[in-house]
Amino acid sequence: MRTRDSLSILTVEEQVRVDGQRLHDIVDELGESAAQNVIGLALEHLAQALTDAHAAGQGGDMALLAAQADRLSRLAWQVGLVTLEGVAVDVGDCAGRGDRTALAATLARLMRVGNHSLTLIWDDTPVS
Repeated sequence: MRTRDSLSILTVEEQVRVDGQRLHDIVDELGESAAQNVIGLALEHLAQALTDAHAAGQGGDMALLAAQADRLSRLAWQVGLVTLEGVAVDVGDCAGRGDRTALAATLARLMRVGNHSLTLIWDDTPVS
């Protein structure tokens, strides 16, 4: 039994799914050098969209958050970040409904999944 002086720290580890075939298709279509540029630019846009979505959520701007979540889901789909795409859609749905309780949880998940996804694809991209 825990006393009230005990503190439990819960860590949340998000599993992310990346469609590696999508990345390989980009390389096959554009060539390695151009694919590196396109994927690198997409990652920069994804990082900015994550930052913008977080700021919109913190500021309570539901319309802007829904727009940023839509932008994020489209960018994630383009480079095969399947989990990030789905979470961005969920954030957009919560923002569109004005469901602030669900939004708090989904926005926090978006940041975890987004950061993990960007790190994963940047570190393990098949175009290197």
